[in-house]
Amino acid sequence: MTRSAPLVVIRGGGDLATGVAARLVRSGFAVVVTELHEPQAIRRTVALAEAVYRGETAVEDLTARRVGSPERALDEIARGIVPVLIDPEAESVPDLRPLALVDARMRKQPNELGCRAAALVIGLGPGFVAGEDCHAVVETRRGHRLGRVIWKGPAEADTRIPGDVGGHSAQRVLRAPSDGCVEPREEIGARLMEGQLVAEVSGHAVRAPLAGVLRGLIHPEVRVTTGMKIGDVDPRGEVSCCCEISDKALAIGGGVLEALLSRRDIRRSLGEHTSAAG
Repeated sequence: MTRSAPLVVIRGGGDLATGVAARLVRSGFAVVVTELHEPQAIRRTVALAEAVYRGETAVEDLTARRVGSPERALDEIARGIVPVLIDPEAESVPDLRPLALVDARMRKQPNELGCRAAALVIGLGPGFVAGEDCHAVVETRRGHRLGRVIWKGPAEADTRIPGDVGGHSAQRVLRAPSDGCVEPREEIGARLMEGQLVAEVSGHAVRAPLAGVLRGLIHPEVRVTTGMKIGDVDPRGEVSCCCEISDKALAIGGGVLEALLSRRDIRRSLGEHTSAAG
């Protein structure tokens, strides 16, 4: 019988978490994603979280499918699927018994499960402190330290300033003009002119702040509040960027992979699985 691949649970299925999942699956790990009942991913075309709404979604070479139990999740892994389990509190973790847990929810708050959740707990970005609420932190801020693994201390502080894309940062972000649900007037991937109507929220217009491509827009089922980030425009104008995992997400995924492979027991488990499969 083929030995099971070492299992990693990823909390959150947004675009950065999907970059992590891609790096791990392509390296021989099994992955289960846990999500909210109504995921708030913006870049939905490159987010495994979209499986919650659609039942199944594909991002590059990954196929994700919504499942209803840990047992079903393990069955889907055997079929080469990334299972997405609606489990906001990560109650399935004791049943799944992963070798590692990655908190990729980008809440900018400490992991409430602490280091006891798995033999290796990895947090992404600000809010985590390696050695206190997790074993390792991976830097998520663009720049010289992006993707680096931190074994003691925190990631860089949250600046609350969106990362620069094509020479624009805060200007490219779409925010809710009022409380309500987003009613799209354009699809993700659409080319936009500055001032073009992108969506409406409770009758209030959301217009493109600059020319570019609509890179992300929150799902219409999510109830938003005034000022909440609901989308973003990519001024580089490359439609292909809307359906490809970003350089940032892959860099962060590389950091998670490094942290995993630093553990001898995880390397051994991966090696045994690879030998048995081969």
